[in-house]
Amino acid sequence: MALRESPFPNGFAEGLHAVGWGLIMPCFWFLDRLLAVCHSTSLEWRQRREEECYLHPLRVFFGVLFLLALFIISTPIAFLGFLLWAPLQAVRRPFSYHQERVVHPEAQECSQSWLHNGGKATFSFVAGNVCLLPDGLARFNNLGHSQRRAAAIGQLIAQGISRPHISIFADTPSSSGTLSPTNSLLSQHLPGSYGAMDSYMQSPLANCSSEGCVDGTVAWTGSGDTTGSVPDENKQGPTLPSCDVPPSGTKCSLKSNQHSSREQGHAPRAFRVQDQHDDVRCEVSTLFPPNVDIVCLEEVFDKRAAHRLKEALSTILGHVLYDVGAYAFQPHGCCSFKFFNSGLFVASRYPILEAEYHCYPNGRGEDALAAKGLLSVKVFIGLTQRQKPVIGYFNCTHLHAPEGEGEIRCEQLNLLMKWIEEFQTRTKEADEVVVFDVLCGDFNFDNCSPDDVLEQSHHVFQYYRDPCRAAQGKEKPWVIGTLLEQPTLYHEDVSTPERLQKTLETEELRKQYISPPVPLDESSMVYPDSGSPWVGRRIDYILYRESTLAKHCYSEVEEFTFVTQLAGLTDHIPVGLRMNVTLNSDSTDL
Repeated sequence: MALRESPFPNGFAEGLHAVGWGLIMPCFWFLDRLLAVCHSTSLEWRQRREEECYLHPLRVFFGVLFLLALFIISTPIAFLGFLLWAPLQAVRRPFSYHQERVVHPEAQECSQSWLHNGGKATFSFVAGNVCLLPDGLARFNNLGHSQRRAAAIGQLIAQGISRPHISIFADTPSSSGTLSPTNSLLSQHLPGSYGAMDSYMQSPLANCSSEGCVDGTVAWTGSGDTTGSVPDENKQGPTLPSCDVPPSGTKCSLKSNQHSSREQGHAPRAFRVQDQHDDVRCEVSTLFPPNVDIVCLEEVFDKRAAHRLKEALSTILGHVLYDVGAYAFQPHGCCSFKFFNSGLFVASRYPILEAEYHCYPNGRGEDALAAKGLLSVKVFIGLTQRQKPVIGYFNCTHLHAPEGEGEIRCEQLNLLMKWIEEFQTRTKEADEVVVFDVLCGDFNFDNCSPDDVLEQSHHVFQYYRDPCRAAQGKEKPWVIGTLLEQPTLYHEDVSTPERLQKTLETEELRKQYISPPVPLDESSMVYPDSGSPWVGRRIDYILYRESTLAKHCYSEVEEFTFVTQLAGLTDHIPVGLRMNVTLNSDSTDL
């Protein structure tokens, strides 16, 4: 049964909610701007010093007086709106659903796709924390201009995931030949408009390199590296490689104006050398992975920012769940008043059959103000040879944030596993074939900090596999931390996707910009172990489970990606996972 788009049971309740929020919004906006005027980011401080602007204290003084007066005047009106808005939260479904009216026509031929690909398919997932709080609060994380950041993030993700997956030939001792393109069930489209903005904003947020920007398209560098940059309306960059975009499933040698990677005899710089016992490829990429099937974002707390992301990604992926979470007081599940939703945002290429949200009841401090929880989604992939439905399960979450409170996170992980099992038991039909079961999100603990030992030993890792984890407390040698140090977000070494990529690939530089492990009780610690690389805090995860897949279904991880495309737009490094799934079509059951 398809989801209805409105989160309310009828148009009358939806209209009342719109009126209530419309009355609240002016007061909320004045308060947000009041906080924003009082708190500047390090980038704004630096710009004022360079411009020798001495009028800022006066602007702050008069701005505070003006906005405070407007806030006080609008408070009675907001209170009336609150009396309408708050009771309606009890009948509101805890998410909004949007789907594009123009559905991919290939979705109706999924059963044929399985046959043509020999029962094989590739699925790609992306997860990242984008810190899209209201502007005044985001500035406490050294990030401002939430609406502009939201528009930029939506456009950049759309540009990255909509590009074709082109094979790159590399002759190196560690190369196994061709980096194969995806066998996606749905052939991909490269739209000319992404729906996020009419043009990319000319601001410090743009981070557009001077070496390769083309309006509306991905600009590839001429050095043979598969790196790209943000579009710039005023600059003419190098042309695309001399290779036509191949149909899905075909191979294409990527060539630049100089030489191809094969002719040069060097592997792409973005690919890191793997341990000989580890068959997972790792890429530090300036672009989001191509042909992504599901995108999960955290901390999309601002409603306007969520709408900007929805407009940008719905034209590419088609199905979006946003404004996920509960507000105000709830009859069950959430034990405190919720000012913000969960911040979860999911965009899927495949139709969403079922979705369920649960709120964690044990949040404390500032985390208790947001409805952090778990969103579980069931998507329809296609049909087998015997017309059995092929489905996938995708779960995303955002756990408790403050350090030193591992017991709360462990309790949330217990609830998470319980809710996932209940959701899958309730929604799984007897004849359905499950081809992936993924859990991702911002877990707010890492696999290297002594302070996070309790969470590292949780049984969730016995069921879901972490491709970056070698053992409890030990990362694989190619792993990179995903939490950036907030005070240094705008330093030159991390100011653009290309520079952030080079910084992450250099261990000595990485130490300066990735958050270090958290010691236990502020005691001294030795990190890393002798002979081990410096990793830093990796708190963004994409896990997968094999025990719940169909009997004749096999999966293997093809590639794990650390994405630098959002440099300067968030304090996290998004991650991507690409996995190959083989469905044994010779089985009589399928």
